[in-house]
Amino acid sequence: MDISVSPPPQGPDTKKPDTKKPDTKKKAFFSHLYVQVIVAIILGGLVGYYYPNMADPLKTLGDGFIKLIKMIIAPVIFLTLVTGIVGMSDLKTMGKISLKVFGYFFVVSSLALVIGLIVANLIQPGQGMNINPLSLKTDKIAQFATKAHETTLSGFVLDIIPDTLVSALTGNNILQVLLVSVLFGIGLILIGDKARPVIEVLTSTRQAVFKVVNILMKAAPIGAFGAFAFTIGKFGLSAITHLASLVFSFYATSLLFVLIVLGLIGLFTGFSILKLLTYLKTELLLVLGTSSSESALPSLIEKMEAAGCQRSIVGLVVPLGYSFNLDGTNIYMTLAALFIAQATNTPLSFEQQALLIGVAILSSKGAAGVSGSGFITLAATLSVVPSIPIGAMALILGVDRFMSECRSLTNFVGNAVATVVISHWEGALDKEKLKAALNPIKSLV
Repeated sequence: MDISVSPPPQGPDTKKPDTKKPDTKKKAFFSHLYVQVIVAIILGGLVGYYYPNMADPLKTLGDGFIKLIKMIIAPVIFLTLVTGIVGMSDLKTMGKISLKVFGYFFVVSSLALVIGLIVANLIQPGQGMNINPLSLKTDKIAQFATKAHETTLSGFVLDIIPDTLVSALTGNNILQVLLVSVLFGIGLILIGDKARPVIEVLTSTRQAVFKVVNILMKAAPIGAFGAFAFTIGKFGLSAITHLASLVFSFYATSLLFVLIVLGLIGLFTGFSILKLLTYLKTELLLVLGTSSSESALPSLIEKMEAAGCQRSIVGLVVPLGYSFNLDGTNIYMTLAALFIAQATNTPLSFEQQALLIGVAILSSKGAAGVSGSGFITLAATLSVVPSIPIGAMALILGVDRFMSECRSLTNFVGNAVATVVISHWEGALDKEKLKAALNPIKSLV
């Protein structure tokens, strides 16, 4: 049964000729949002470096912007996912696509874990540090370890279920929003034609919510400025130099994963990963400045639809990907875990490393794309592998903020690629729109 809402058909007699001339006037260079974000990041870095005492006050700007975006994330996911599910027309179609989505997530994210493990064994960034775990100050690790121990399988499952149907939309748990959205979408499909008025209201509401997103994005440079000034002012560039081998290994591995693994996936799908990165440059810079992939979630949904991905696919893949397709977090977990083991002279057998991957596959699911979640997930993973001293996580606490940016960027790109791939598999990709989006100059010729 098809209850999706579509615009009334327009025949040749009703369609008015398009006499409007295309707008060829170029926008001023500084009016582009990505330029404003670049300038804001540079200024934020300079202010944080030269005036570190301003770090905490400026943090309010970054936190304020992220709160503004998080305020709108639950409605965006709910409306996008519900209208997307309804657009699939029947439960069989939704089930088939969902299996493909989770299959893709499992394969690619598991590959990210394996790659992180291989790089750690080859480069051995922690080798020779000879750190005694007992000599480390582990008081700051306690809060992360506590949260990690709470991340049991039963606790994870129960945490997905909200207290009420409405509380999911007012809370801070993406998985709860996903559950309510899926159930509500299925309910509308089961109602049939009687659900049309509700769907029309949800569709109109979705358009209004995305207008709000466009308004909030005007504040992106301010948020990026405050967040980056805090990072540099609070932790300083010197923090990177002390653990340069780990930071460099992680950034290099993530870059190679994006260019080679995701690049090959894009090549077989029919698009260039470099052109996709260029298309998403504003969102990538925003993620870099705020260390949170959530800050660009609403904009990613809009961009993927504009690039020719069917709304129903975008509405399913992007929200799910933010909880189940965290490639950057997965690379970080195995690389950081082996770094800690190497630095503390804790040898790990092949079986122990296999156990590490198995645990990480489970613990990485549901780690939302917010700053710091990767560190908590790492703590949860290490708590199940007792041979690695969890207190030694204090070694990387100082540079975790700098690696958070890379985790978020890689997660973000991975979800953009997944959206195009699943759309292609389902025949729900407008290749002409994708080509025009990735080749804006050529499309104007």
